[in-house]
Amino acid sequence: MKNIEVSKIINPIKASDGAGVKLKRSIGVEPNYFDPFLMLDEFGSENSEDYVAGFPAHPHRGIETVTYMLEGEFEHKDSTGGKGRMTAGDVQWMKTGSGIIHSEMPAMKEGKLHGFQLWINMPAKLKMNKPEYIYIDADKMSIYKDENKKVKVIAGKFEEAEGPVKGHNLKPIYLDVELNKGKELNYILPSTHNTFVYLIKGEIKIGKNDHNKVKDSTLILLSNGEDLKIKAQSNSKFLIISGKPIKEEIARGGPFVMNTKAEILQAVQDYHNGTFVK
Repeated sequence: MKNIEVSKIINPIKASDGAGVKLKRSIGVEPNYFDPFLMLDEFGSENSEDYVAGFPAHPHRGIETVTYMLEGEFEHKDSTGGKGRMTAGDVQWMKTGSGIIHSEMPAMKEGKLHGFQLWINMPAKLKMNKPEYIYIDADKMSIYKDENKKVKVIAGKFEEAEGPVKGHNLKPIYLDVELNKGKELNYILPSTHNTFVYLIKGEIKIGKNDHNKVKDSTLILLSNGEDLKIKAQSNSKFLIISGKPIKEEIARGGPFVMNTKAEILQAVQDYHNGTFVK
């Protein structure tokens, strides 16, 4: 089996989105696109002014959005009539397909809010499908635990723990890992997939080759291969996210990601003339 090594280490940039929510953005800047992943944001603050304005109603077409809450609460409402409250540990996996208008607003005015939003591209043949939700409560999540580590499985499989997201065309893997100092995680990945690690806190060493120090809020793009080894230099928490690339041309226009510029212009026109939501 081929060892997986560090391909690139990226420090997220400070950004804001929605009505001014402060966040750290890694994918969506450099790299602009890591097929099939379009964007990765980490939002987190104990200062309510950084998040209280939230993400008022806005449209999406042609992508999947995966929101993972670590701390705090968000309230979701959308044009399909769906609504709900996300609390710590919950995941909302939304396939926007042909179009959805939704809002995500903090259901709190003080305290710490911390989480992630990942955008995943959809292949051309699925972009105009009916919107679809996978809502996962924290207590429904499968977890593997031993004396060295704890692995929460959102998608994919780790040992006997299997995530609730199944039958997905990209065969995604989404793991939340806590690894004790000095211990190593070994994991076999599909060689077909593009994979990254997002270090939330701590310090880790990946693979057999030497690489620059990786500590706290850092995106690590990985080489293709099967054998992933991660060693914790201190008690660490990180995400492992992997998916099969789509290998199609994309056109981007704000919250719309399609395959051609004409399709983006159509999405904008549909939104403004009131025919966006099917």
